[in-house]
Amino acid sequence: MAGKNVIEATDKNFATEVLGSSVPTVVDFWAVWCGPCRMIAPILDELANEYEGKVRVAKLNVDENPSTAANYNIRSIPTLLVFKNGELVKQHIGAASKPKLRALFDTVS
Repeated sequence: MAGKNVIEATDKNFATEVLGSSVPTVVDFWAVWCGPCRMIAPILDELANEYEGKVRVAKLNVDENPSTAANYNIRSIPTLLVFKNGELVKQHIGAASKPKLRALFDTVS
């Protein structure tokens, strides 16, 4: 489902892949059954390629990884959380256009 520059985040690897990353990481909390999640997935794949080396994209399936979703109080999906130096710095809830998502990436790249 994810593009080549998109990593799969899980409850097991979240601390290493996201919090331990030296590159800002946008985490997409999603689920297979979520229509808006499927709408933004190709946009996130494109942005992951455009921002390669500057911003990472990780996808976390909330159904398969409930602990991490609960830790960040994810109540609605898609939710995008942006982590920089291990800290949560930005949040976006809901689907958005590519220009809006690009603006989110620009704030941390």
